Amino acid sequence: MDHEADAYRTDLMTITRFVLNEQSKYPESRGDFTILLSNIVLGCKFVCSAVNKAGLAKLIGLAGDTNIQACFYLSSCFFYFLFLSCGEEQKKLDVLSNDVFVKALVSSGRTSVLVSEEDEDATFVESSKRGKYCVVFDPLDGSSNIDCGVSIGTIFGIYTMEHSDEPTIEDVLKPGNEMVAAGYCMYGSSCMLVLSTGTGVHGFTLDPSLGEFILTHPDIKIPNKGNIYSVNEGNAQNWDGPTTKYVEGCKYPKDGSPAKSLRYVGSMVADVHRTLLYGGIFLYPADKKSPNGKLRVLYEVFPMAFLMEQAGGQAFTGKKRALDLVPKKIHERSPIFLGSYDDVEEIKVLYAAEENN
Repeated sequence: MDHEADAYRTDLMTITRFVLNEQSKYPESRGDFTILLSNIVLGCKFVCSAVNKAGLAKLIGLAGDTNIQACFYLSSCFFYFLFLSCGEEQKKLDVLSNDVFVKALVSSGRTSVLVSEEDEDATFVESSKRGKYCVVFDPLDGSSNIDCGVSIGTIFGIYTMEHSDEPTIEDVLKPGNEMVAAGYCMYGSSCMLVLSTGTGVHGFTLDPSLGEFILTHPDIKIPNKGNIYSVNEGNAQNWDGPTTKYVEGCKYPKDGSPAKSLRYVGSMVADVHRTLLYGGIFLYPADKKSPNGKLRVLYEVFPMAFLMEQAGGQAFTGKKRALDLVPKKIHERSPIFLGSYDDVEEIKVLYAAEENN
């Protein structure tokens, strides 16, 4: 079916229509959550456009120059009113993405506290624009891979404030099991937004001709067991015993089953997305170099663990269920093992055996 025909179809489930349908299940809802998600979607569309033009921007010498051409393509996407003005210096893509999401979230009027991977401190929204939600996010995960065209993405999680007092940092230092929604947007061969509001996981693909995210992967369920493992084996000499034993078992299974295939992109969004769709396990363990793990709890571990559990998988830190962690700092790190239920169960058994010994 061609794009002109798509434009007149009424059976396409856009992400806006999907969220409104979900909202209708709660008669007491005032639409605040819908507005917040709409602004997150807007930010994702902008970053997708910027990522697609990143190579061209560098090619024509925009980096460090006055951003006139950039303003042209921003205005063509009708997002410029949120972010930039002509004459501003060109920003690096990860910094630009952070500005996009901070301004989009603040302008929604539905947030009180924002935590970004790019900002050392939390952002507290001024009282006139505050709402009841707190958002934690990594605006551009895997940004070091931009120049080689690898899929990168935005990761986010949403908490609700349970009080009407002045917001504090404690409003986001909560376990992941208190999140009300989480998701990521992957910028690659297509732009795909994967979202869970606590009732399953759904995937939406951006149709450039419509400018809309269309539901293409309803009710995603991860296979109970997969044949792929995803880990940076360059760190193998620094791993602990259970991780070493597990990966050894993936390569040389003792039960006569086929060996698992290794797939590792080095961009968490890309690796987790493949794991979610195909099954298997994603590992980023603690090691001698990073004894506390490397991935950030609030805006990497929690959102991905939330999605995995909603899709029927598991997420484990080496000591406990990932969503039961209670972070003490906004940029706290943790080891993580997530993916198919049976695969994660195997590594949980190995850690339990080591603890018993």
